[in-house]
Amino acid sequence: MEYTEFLERKRHTTVEYGFDAIYMPDIAFDFQQFIIEKAIRKGKIGVFADTGLGKTLIQLSIANNVVLHTNKRVLILTPLAVAFQFMLEAEKLGIDDIEYSKEGKFTKKIVICNYERLHYFNSDDFTGVILDESSILKNFDGKIKSQVTAFVKKIPYRFLSTATPSPNDYIELGTSSEALGYMGYIDMLGKFFKTNQNSVDSNNRNIGEKFYLKPHAENDFFAWVNQWSIMCKMPSDLGFSNDRYILPELKTNKHVVHNDSLVNIDGQLQMFNVVAKSFHEVRHEQKQTEEKRCEKAIELASGKTSVYWCNTNNESTILKTSDSEAVEIIGSQSIDKKEEILLAFANGEIKRLITKAKITSMGLNWQHCNHTVFFPTWSYEQYYQAIRRFWRFGQTKDVVCDMVISDGQTRVLEALQQKTEKAIQLHKKLTENVNRSFTHNTKEFNKQITLPSW
Repeated sequence: MEYTEFLERKRHTTVEYGFDAIYMPDIAFDFQQFIIEKAIRKGKIGVFADTGLGKTLIQLSIANNVVLHTNKRVLILTPLAVAFQFMLEAEKLGIDDIEYSKEGKFTKKIVICNYERLHYFNSDDFTGVILDESSILKNFDGKIKSQVTAFVKKIPYRFLSTATPSPNDYIELGTSSEALGYMGYIDMLGKFFKTNQNSVDSNNRNIGEKFYLKPHAENDFFAWVNQWSIMCKMPSDLGFSNDRYILPELKTNKHVVHNDSLVNIDGQLQMFNVVAKSFHEVRHEQKQTEEKRCEKAIELASGKTSVYWCNTNNESTILKTSDSEAVEIIGSQSIDKKEEILLAFANGEIKRLITKAKITSMGLNWQHCNHTVFFPTWSYEQYYQAIRRFWRFGQTKDVVCDMVISDGQTRVLEALQQKTEKAIQLHKKLTENVNRSFTHNTKEFNKQITLPSW
């Protein structure tokens, strides 16, 4: 290979790598057909559709198209207990060349496995890969994250799918772009962002962020994202009717318990409690109010089918001890045990579930339940994904979310509100720039190189 050819192959492009769709399920709605056709034609794309818009159907349709076109295998990576939902949806679609593999053994063309079991598989066996709830990668340690990233980069057809592509910051979109084979994360930062270190913003924007989006590059940035992704909260974002997608009401209640302790994080007595500001102060506040918050949570969930979203093992233990009808999921359990519990809850065999958002908030459909108790943290993604397990298309009842905090945790709710507004702004910017074109221009070096005389 010539060096110039090598450099050309490393050029960032947003061309189409796919083909025209061969298979389209009869039960797919018009907007789902649009997404399937565009994704197949693109070949490498992020499908950032909101919860309940049928991403499972869309992903299975994409996988079946790749199989029919190439006669080779496709791997679908899912969070815990989501593989069974894919199998049930495949049965509805009449796709039978599919299986769930736990140990890397398979005979079918479409293979489903959990992210945690990827080490059993070889990327050479697949021509396509689909990452369900791709933003979940942030919750894994470096080993699994690196493993998934390296695996994906070796496969021709790549598809990412999540409702929260950049839950905390726009720069997280760079991870998706790089995984799909478009502009790399570092290159994206250099082109669209500036460092926030040693800078002053008179409007107090971007506080606490390491990088911020250049004001003059905002429209180009969102136009660029639209070239390798599809973003929609509702079918109307793609030009289709919302008639089938009217959600019931979400009722969010805030319950504040009083912290009786006057001992601060340094062990000093205070005259009165103050609002926790730093991460460590919030954790200290959480520990001091564990018992009271759990008591309130049990009171709110009594007699209901519900999910307790806690943050620590202590909270989980207190809830389990005090609620005899609740079953807990903890990190030390085996993958099989966690899946067994999650399936039992989905089937209505468990009345109440105790879990953590970082373990089970992705991809699960729990429309049979319309009540939850949530102990909030700084993470907007965990809150959004946890609530959307219940408040999603297909839910027939109003959903009630009881948020339980202590009087010193009000800044946590303020942070969640700010991140919610930022997520709304991301969606607005993407839909506004959906039809704008963006060209990634680079300066070519065409000057003659003069070598020194020696």
